[in-house]
Amino acid sequence: MKGENLIQSKSYEFALRIIKLYRFLTEKKKEFVLSKQILKSGTSIGANVEEACGAQSRRDFINKIAIAYKEARETHYWLRLLRDSKFITEKQSSLILKDVEELIKILASIQITTKSKVSD
Repeated sequence: MKGENLIQSKSYEFALRIIKLYRFLTEKKKEFVLSKQILKSGTSIGANVEEACGAQSRRDFINKIAIAYKEARETHYWLRLLRDSKFITEKQSSLILKDVEELIKILASIQITTKSKVSD
């Protein structure tokens, strides 16, 4: 894949938001366990998308996108947990949850489309 595309830019921007959330959780809420989990999974989405863009084969691409999808699902879990445990408010969580749900949909679509083009 050449140049930056939608999933690259969205996952990168999402990672920046996750870093800001991590800073908020550690500095203001003094929360260090869940914040580390969400930092890892939330930034891993974009890292795996970048790896997918440099994949050596279509199967390698699918594997990296699948990992990004799993990381997005995990991030969705941590965000809901942070919201429901009151570390972040409903208002704070709503937009970032919407963003991760969008990433999940895009990554799922990429997987379906790419898998349909792979001949076994």
